[in-house]
Amino acid sequence: MSSDQYIFEDPSKKYADIDTTAQYQKGPGLDADLNETADRGENSYRGTGRLEGRKALVTGGDSGIGAAVAIAYAREGADVAISYLPEEEEDARKIVALIEKAGRTAVALPGDLTDAAFCRETITKAVEGLGGLDILVNNAGKQQHVEDLSELSDEQFDETFKTNVYAMFWLTKAALAHLKPGSTIINTTSIQAYSPSENLVDYASTKATINAFTKALGQQLAPKGIRVNAVAPGPIWTPLQTAGGQPTEELPEFGEQTPLGRAGQPAELAPAYVFLASGESSYVIGETLNVNGGMPTP
Repeated sequence: MSSDQYIFEDPSKKYADIDTTAQYQKGPGLDADLNETADRGENSYRGTGRLEGRKALVTGGDSGIGAAVAIAYAREGADVAISYLPEEEEDARKIVALIEKAGRTAVALPGDLTDAAFCRETITKAVEGLGGLDILVNNAGKQQHVEDLSELSDEQFDETFKTNVYAMFWLTKAALAHLKPGSTIINTTSIQAYSPSENLVDYASTKATINAFTKALGQQLAPKGIRVNAVAPGPIWTPLQTAGGQPTEELPEFGEQTPLGRAGQPAELAPAYVFLASGESSYVIGETLNVNGGMPTP
């Protein structure tokens, strides 16, 4: 693993020591239970004060991409609240500890984002705990592969849209009352929005929706000085993949279809979220920043 995110190195050889393996986890999956630990930047992300004094809420901030973003934001000088499911408490405690180790305030917000009332409560508690809010990262997601549409249940379809789309809507709507000019909203979409897999019909559909939501809302909020953008990850090694996100038997080859020939790590996503949250991206609105190992998009 890299000792620093600024080290000059060959990206095709990076993380050669992490081999994705066949593994299945029940429920949402935990970073703590991955056979091959993902790099969330714990030992590699070095901040430079780019978010000094900012106040961020990261949904799904206990593991995977959300955890990497929370760590990076704290090391860039932001106070960070994370939301997560109660059964992800073990992972969440580790991220809270890392935020606090960086000298920043951490706020833990367990609960279910498919509940509109909890989404509104999450915003309220984040504002109270952080003393305000100026970065909202809608990152929490549900992904379950289903080989045939006839086997995709109404319940799964509904829960995927509630987790990935409705929660984004509920959280963003509640947050607007607190976001001042200069604030940012960052949504997590996916390569699936551009190149959908046949066994991820519901998930891919939500990610395409997130792209459209981001571009439309970006235009609406730009005159108010609030920027809305998205990040579209490619195949990234997270607990989501082992918890039904991909067929278990295909995980050893996960990410090999990319031009880089490997899966990405959560730590490789964090700088994109930092850029879109910082003043460096002040003229970037309605953009979807693809971080996918070279997979082409329209």
